[in-house]
Amino acid sequence: MKFQGVLFFPVTPFAPDGSLDEELLAQHIASGVDAGAGGVFVACGTGEFHALAPDELERATRVAVETTAGRVPVLAAAGGPAPVARDHAVRVARAGADGLLLLPPYLVTAPQRGLVRYVEEVTAATDLPVVFYQRGTARLSAATAAEIAALPKVVGLKDGLGDLERMHRIVRAVRAGEGEDFQFFNGLPTAEMTAPAYRGIGVDLYSSAVFAFAPEIALAFHRALADGDRALVTRLLDGFYGPLVELRDEVPGYAVALVKAGVTIRGLDVGGVRAPLLDPTPEHLARLAELIDRGLEAVAA
Repeated sequence: MKFQGVLFFPVTPFAPDGSLDEELLAQHIASGVDAGAGGVFVACGTGEFHALAPDELERATRVAVETTAGRVPVLAAAGGPAPVARDHAVRVARAGADGLLLLPPYLVTAPQRGLVRYVEEVTAATDLPVVFYQRGTARLSAATAAEIAALPKVVGLKDGLGDLERMHRIVRAVRAGEGEDFQFFNGLPTAEMTAPAYRGIGVDLYSSAVFAFAPEIALAFHRALADGDRALVTRLLDGFYGPLVELRDEVPGYAVALVKAGVTIRGLDVGGVRAPLLDPTPEHLARLAELIDRGLEAVAA
């Protein structure tokens, strides 16, 4: 399973009564795939994995699989305590996903050997290819990353720490054992801000939350980065992505809430976020709408 292009992390729409809205999710995913997504990662971080019941995770995955109809790979999340993550893995496979994004266990800080054990136990519950997400309490050494990458079902590693020196050591160690086929992903919030730096250490793939609400901007940035169009990259970083990050950092949880609000601003009312997150204030919504307009203007220019 090889990924190319912009990776789409859809939001999870909720109906007015708070339930999962499968019809809106299908519309959201279909529009993203039609726009040119290289892969769909459903019910992951941007999709409020932390707030979904297991059956909602399974239903959302099934919607994504049916909507994409094999046009692009579909991965869904699993994580938390090992027994829960194994249950997630079974559900995601049953729903027809092509792979699994394995999030780290919560609350505890594990030794390196414990992280390997966690991945071994979860991957034993599924035949699906697995991408491991390094973030939070799961901080891998280069040696541990190489050991996890060597597990039969692990095909990728996504970084959510942003420690470039650590990540560079990991890339070198894994490549030495697994070669160029193993895939690395930049998984930081608003990953475009760090995409140029990650490319410098051999990590070209990244998750784009912006693609969920402004695929025109996300695709233009991705093309400009690949083509070496520094003028457009700089224009978008300075005029859109940088101010978006400043707004994002004003309230914890806005890395998700702003994305969901952006989808609604662009015409698909996907509802608000679930607790413990909060929806953006009217002032912040106005700033977000202005930023989207600014980004679209920069692309058009």
